[in-house]
Amino acid sequence: MPSLDTAQLIALAGALGWASGVRLYLVVFLTGLAGTLGWLALPPGLHLLANPVVLGASGFMLFIEFFADKIPGLDSLWDVVHSVIRIPAGAALAAGVFSADSGVMALVAALLGGTLAATSFATKATTRAAINTSPEPFSNVGASLLEDGLVPAGLWLAIAHPLWFVVLLALVLALSVWLIILCWRFLRQLLTRVARIFGGQPDPGVMPAFTLKSPFSKSDKHV
Repeated sequence: MPSLDTAQLIALAGALGWASGVRLYLVVFLTGLAGTLGWLALPPGLHLLANPVVLGASGFMLFIEFFADKIPGLDSLWDVVHSVIRIPAGAALAAGVFSADSGVMALVAALLGGTLAATSFATKATTRAAINTSPEPFSNVGASLLEDGLVPAGLWLAIAHPLWFVVLLALVLALSVWLIILCWRFLRQLLTRVARIFGGQPDPGVMPAFTLKSPFSKSDKHV
């Protein structure tokens, strides 16, 4: 099992940071499993992930998160609870790629991993909050399944084709910023609604983030 080159290590650090903001337990479990089965030569700083206890704990939490993330409302609550976990964990995992070789590189990787984790987490949280304003549950489940697939695909691409991963990661970050801006107004509506409810004021409700308008709507002026 050959060791990873510099490009692969940099891409892996970015992938671990970004994916941790979306599916932390899936990242920990897949990385540890890959090291255990010999699919990947884990850097020394990540050897702990292959520990049977860590694999068991991450696998158990992955099982719970898989179902919790697909229930509208519960998925956003799950995100809130994990807001203080995913970002520092993404920084720590990215730093672990270089921790045994260079303290400076480990620090840079930690900053990169934390930033990527924060960006992907903000994108996930705001888009899920917007999706949850829709009355049907299918878009929520679809978004969750998409995330389930993107994480292993991103980890594999970082190792197999690190340069392609870096290019795609840049595109994903640009898309993430656009989604955060687009969905932020729906998140503000939700926060305003909660504040009014707890303040004893009338519930103003919230407009769905995604709606379909019939071409035969009565508001159409053309007869």
